[in-house]
Amino acid sequence: MWYVYIIECAGGRLYTGVTTDLARRLKEHQAGKGAKFTRAFGAMKLYYSEACPDHGAALKREALIKKMPRATKLALQML
Repeated sequence: MWYVYIIECAGGRLYTGVTTDLARRLKEHQAGKGAKFTRAFGAMKLYYSEACPDHGAALKREALIKKMPRATKLALQML
């Protein structure tokens, strides 16, 4: 199972990524070993996650989320 996730970083910035293990990936981001963006802005907490059936579906959903306006991304948590 693959997951698309949004992490809230310092200053309210949002980072979107994909992984097979949410807990491990969040720990990596928080330890400064994740993406360049989260190393620069710090990963605060998992904001949103969504299961996808395979890697391709996760990447497609990630691309859609990244194109969304910030307000739409923030509304995802309420679903």
